[in-house]
Amino acid sequence: MTGTRQVRPDASSRTTLDKAAHENFPVAPFFLPRAWRDDLMAVYGYARLVDDIGDGDLAPGGADARHLGVAPERAEDRLAMLDAFEADLARVFDSSPRHPLLRALQPTVRRCGLTPEPFLGLIEANRQDQLVRRYETYDELLAYCELSANPVGRLVLGITGTTTPERLRRSDAICTALQIVEHLQDVAEDLGRDRIYLPAEDMKAFHVTEDDLARPTGGASVRALIAFEAQRARELLHDGTPLVGSVHGRLRLLLAGFTAGGLAALDAIAAAGFDVLPAPPKPTKPSLMREAGAVLLRARREG
Repeated sequence: MTGTRQVRPDASSRTTLDKAAHENFPVAPFFLPRAWRDDLMAVYGYARLVDDIGDGDLAPGGADARHLGVAPERAEDRLAMLDAFEADLARVFDSSPRHPLLRALQPTVRRCGLTPEPFLGLIEANRQDQLVRRYETYDELLAYCELSANPVGRLVLGITGTTTPERLRRSDAICTALQIVEHLQDVAEDLGRDRIYLPAEDMKAFHVTEDDLARPTGGASVRALIAFEAQRARELLHDGTPLVGSVHGRLRLLLAGFTAGGLAALDAIAAAGFDVLPAPPKPTKPSLMREAGAVLLRARREG
């Protein structure tokens, strides 16, 4: 373990890392080896921070902008912040980054031999969020998920040394599903940011307008649309489940937790009658444990 791994997060970085407790799935559960937990939290800190930049949801006080060398008057310019963040990412690979979360990431990158591509994909997804606010087709949404979600699964496989072409394919299916689930939970919040991740062609097919999404509760057409997209996500999760059975030990438990988190969130959406507009339906711990057991059983059968 290098001294760089002991970088102490400042207050804004702690705020970023604390958001792990609110995810649909455990990010770095206690049963994993300490080195894996450290590496997963380092990657989580990176991914969470780049999303917070893209969403304009950084900790108050401007510390992140200062770390990245962005002048205070440009701290609200998300594209400028993303450019500075990408420049600091480059320093992870060739010198010494400025931001504490990127300094904490550097030992993980070096120890695991991670490449810049998945990290750059996450930045590009957030750039796209500043420029693209509607998706015409499901295929366009899948292309966005290739940038916004799939790199995370690829980094998990890289950290654990388990990358193969088939595992990458299964991981992509799970990560895309998890992103779609998050979009379904956050329809109202995303609309508040003038973003819609429900494909326009599907909205048209189900006779759903943007005004319908802005109502306090979802009508029958909105709920039918959410049910349709939820089934797509469920099928992707089932397609990805053999990934769980292809690994062993504590990694199998971790991947089962990721998959179960998505399934439990879909259960919560269904339990809400597919009405996601009043508040994001969240999975309960019993539901998460139940789905994790089912995923492990299915993985054992298929593995």
